[in-house]
Amino acid sequence: MRQFLLSSAAIGMALLAGCNNATTTASKTESDPAAFLARAEKELSDYSDYAARTAWVNANFITDDTDWLNSRAGSEGTQLTVRLANETKAFEGAKLTPDQERKMLFLRAGIVMPAPSTGTPEEQKQIADELADVTTRMASTYGKGKYTVDGKELNLEELSNIIGDVRDPKKLQQAWEGWRTVSIGPQDPAEGKPSPTMAEDYARMVDIGNAGAKELGFKDIADMWLSNYDMPSADMEATVEKLWTQVDPLYKELHCYVRGRLNTKYGDAVQAKTGPIRADLLGNMWAQDWTNIYPLAAPPASDPGYDLTKVLVARKFDAVKMVKTGEGFYTSLGLQPLPATFWERSLITRPRDREVQCHASAWDIDNLDDLRIKMCTQINQEDFQTVHHELGHNFYQRAYNKQDFLFRNGANDGFHEAIGDFIALSVTPEYLKQLDLISKVPPASADTGLLMNRALEKVSFLPFGLMVDKWRWQVFRGETTPADYNKAWWDLALKYQGIAPPSQRPADAFDPGAKYHIPANTPYLRYFLSFILQFQFQKAACEQAGWTGPLHRCSIYGNKDVGAKFNAMMEMGASKPWPDALEAFTGTREIDGTALVEYFAPLQTWLKEQNKGQSCGW
Repeated sequence: MRQFLLSSAAIGMALLAGCNNATTTASKTESDPAAFLARAEKELSDYSDYAARTAWVNANFITDDTDWLNSRAGSEGTQLTVRLANETKAFEGAKLTPDQERKMLFLRAGIVMPAPSTGTPEEQKQIADELADVTTRMASTYGKGKYTVDGKELNLEELSNIIGDVRDPKKLQQAWEGWRTVSIGPQDPAEGKPSPTMAEDYARMVDIGNAGAKELGFKDIADMWLSNYDMPSADMEATVEKLWTQVDPLYKELHCYVRGRLNTKYGDAVQAKTGPIRADLLGNMWAQDWTNIYPLAAPPASDPGYDLTKVLVARKFDAVKMVKTGEGFYTSLGLQPLPATFWERSLITRPRDREVQCHASAWDIDNLDDLRIKMCTQINQEDFQTVHHELGHNFYQRAYNKQDFLFRNGANDGFHEAIGDFIALSVTPEYLKQLDLISKVPPASADTGLLMNRALEKVSFLPFGLMVDKWRWQVFRGETTPADYNKAWWDLALKYQGIAPPSQRPADAFDPGAKYHIPANTPYLRYFLSFILQFQFQKAACEQAGWTGPLHRCSIYGNKDVGAKFNAMMEMGASKPWPDALEAFTGTREIDGTALVEYFAPLQTWLKEQNKGQSCGW
């Protein structure tokens, strides 16, 4: 089943905070900003190659030794990035070019979790080591997590398959609650005392990170994260609320309809006709993607006439062929094929002989052309789309590899996620017919079903994509204390998603830690933004292609003119403010949710009709 995807595109900065190895540096800061920035970029570039390889090995061979290596690299990386960030203070008030100002900001705000640099060198190293140990321990706990069902140890994919495929509410609850025991954290005795729980580790990380953020001139980590969007953090937060207001009515119609279908399936005792939806019934471990319950929600008379998963199996697709097909979409737009090393070095299937972190991700090991993906590919529709998404990261990474080091990143982190998902929107019946996977395009009568299936993936995700970082912002600002971590999580899930746990949660539960991006400390607002941006990209690309039909039927497969303009935007990387990049491809400078609403407008009209007489909302 699909999880939302961690890109290693920003290995130069974002990954440095937790997965890198520092180099020795000059002890004196230059007075010339150009000289300082040249040195900083050289240090970061030299070191990120080692950093990425350390992280790659740890993710692909999870052992105590690779955990130790990754933790040590993370500590050294934190010291390097914090030192460089502090050295930018020497240029406050100096006359800088726009590029220099932008790079200085990236050095200050681009650290995901900074450690303070006060005290003696030994004390600085000690606190950086502690931060690295905490973050590595949380990520490793998640990666190695298992829960026993009927005498068999199951990993996350296996537990997720239960959530996705089983319709027995007791078994669903068992798998759902079982995975959340992992996030309580390791508690085996060690040296006469229990290990810290994940919640305790998380609280300690926040204390350290906030101290580091304040030292760099930010109010807290939330302020620092939000400062990465080319506008004041308060303005960015207001932009996010505006976007949610635009898409919230569509989500509420979908929620109302799905709740009714679940009530029909399970009855009032399991899922009431009113109020929130029980989280484990939605086909996804985090209720962020509801496509697995499409059979329960499918509109009548909307069968497209094919099941892509069955088609892929019948055509004897394997993991490599899945990825080759995804690559073929990008080359059809005129982009060059992936390098041979991609096929030699990527991890595309789950190994049988070792623990790996199977969370799908795209990697740029050397910030040039050592591109890889890491995913435990399954032959199904979901992973077919995931492949198209992941490769978007890789093609974006290569497109901007001639930029200065600090500009080798997406225009903002939402762009990086949106690129691949925008391409995946072209995985339409028209595209499948072009690939000869289906013999004919379904009639217009099937559109409601196709839109429903996509809405269960895209629209269902929007409130989850928003609430993950809203929870963290509250934690970082001290509005939520460790004692209330879990309560605050479910308060937000109720407010935005309209979901509730299947039973009362234990006092020591840390359900946020059951989502990869919390223990891995990956900012999540990027995914919410990407789900808005991808539809803006889709609308602009289809207009460029001269498409005049419904937006949801448009595929740009094979359109090299669109591909050239698309690649020109990608080549900009982070060298300009993101509104410049957005304007270069779409003609507008504002991120806006109306393209998404337009895409699903036919479905929203249908949902309103189905929901007449229902008590929607919760």
